[in-house]
Amino acid sequence: MTERPNLLILMADQLTARALRAYGGSVARTPHIDTLAQEGVVFDSFYCNSPLCAPSRFSFMAGQLPSKIGAYDNAAEFPAQVPTFAHYLRAAGYQTALSGKMHFCGPDQLHGFEERLTTDIYPSDFGWTPDWTRFDERPGWYHTMESVTKSGSCIRTNQMDFDDEVVVAARQKLFDLARGNDRRPFCLVVSMTHPHDPYVIPKAYWSRYRDDEIDMPRVGDLAGREDPHSSRLRHVVGLELERPTESQVRSARRAYYGAMSYVDDQIGSLVTTLEQAALDSNTIIMVLADHGDMLGERGLWYKMSFFEPACRIPLIVHAPGRFAPRRVSGSASLLDLLPTFAAIAHGGEPPPYAAPIGGRSLLPELEGGAGPDEVFGEYLAEGAIAPIVMIRRSRYKFVHSPADPDQLYDLSSDPDERVNLAAQAHYAALVTDFRAEVSRRWVLPALHAEVLASQRRRHFVNAALRQGRYRSWDYQPIRDASRLYVRNDQELNDLESMARFPRLP
Repeated sequence: MTERPNLLILMADQLTARALRAYGGSVARTPHIDTLAQEGVVFDSFYCNSPLCAPSRFSFMAGQLPSKIGAYDNAAEFPAQVPTFAHYLRAAGYQTALSGKMHFCGPDQLHGFEERLTTDIYPSDFGWTPDWTRFDERPGWYHTMESVTKSGSCIRTNQMDFDDEVVVAARQKLFDLARGNDRRPFCLVVSMTHPHDPYVIPKAYWSRYRDDEIDMPRVGDLAGREDPHSSRLRHVVGLELERPTESQVRSARRAYYGAMSYVDDQIGSLVTTLEQAALDSNTIIMVLADHGDMLGERGLWYKMSFFEPACRIPLIVHAPGRFAPRRVSGSASLLDLLPTFAAIAHGGEPPPYAAPIGGRSLLPELEGGAGPDEVFGEYLAEGAIAPIVMIRRSRYKFVHSPADPDQLYDLSSDPDERVNLAAQAHYAALVTDFRAEVSRRWVLPALHAEVLASQRRRHFVNAALRQGRYRSWDYQPIRDASRLYVRNDQELNDLESMARFPRLP
């Protein structure tokens, strides 16, 4: 196909790859995602670059590591001058729209999107800024274990309110695109907040599963035998105060699977809408996430670490008319999507970039070839006391922080990362090489100092802005009622004809 394709990007929040059947999971019922995977290109070893919502999403948008754009944590401002894939696509003649969550922090709430259909579920200010200098004080706005200990079914949640709105707005947008006169190709990002905790889901989804179907964590609780960062994560989410029972762990995982089924239903609805709008034949559909979830593995929950459940995510690319179904074994990451989108928009060759790019196009893999098989990551937020960096190359994953002992895992022989090889003599040369590469890629003392300085600035600014009249940065969706339904600026028959799909002759 030579016509430039549309892009429909379907993003879930905190969806770990291994829970999907396409990645070896056996419990979650996600038939719509399963079909997209069977007919599409599945990246088996795909990663986020920072296992936390905002830094991961900013890296996804900008194609750069968090440290390159100041995206340290969930309250870091995403600078408006940083080019995103929405800017590049828009410059290439695409319509760009966002429905749902992107966790933008700061006064720019669009970052290249021509249109935003909903507000965000999370605040856009500096109120969630960590403080590495006061690590012992748990932030009151962060995760607690109540998400696990009070998991189960419910009638309605904040997350359900949000995602229902996100999907309705996205479906309406697809019909508007089909009926409109704007012939530009489009990029529509639909970003849901499920299956992110709290682990509660309405009864209709809870009841799709039974307790005896729910698998338990593959690696048991390692409290007292774990790495220092994992110990810090226990502190920051309050695991030391409230350790869940086996029944509560099973309940939380059951609700998570129910939330996955909810996401799958929404994806099915969107794919059906795409087909009804006759847009499916020239649209590339991508299913991905911002990061994963530990789900009780090693006794840990949520994300914030470079263990596989927290940082390995799905990437499914569905475009049977362009890319033959296959599986890609080499490692890749969210950083690679901006250059992929740019290459797609420019017929295979990306344009000159206005800023450095940390990733590379995945078109070779999509078309049947191979790629470099490497990923780089950073974690600079809650639970850390110094920068944590990760290199995933070939069969190995190396995690380094000046504050902690090194970690080295052979994921081919040890997929659950049970054995840290870093201190074994047989791997000394490999560890030395990885440490040398870390020194070449990062100046960790300088990065540490900048993270601390950024935290100080944002704490001060946030406190100052709360004095007197406060003006929010939260996005206010624009809905012009004068352009809706039947109005007197058009002939009634013309208006009704244009609104009907397919259009009348």
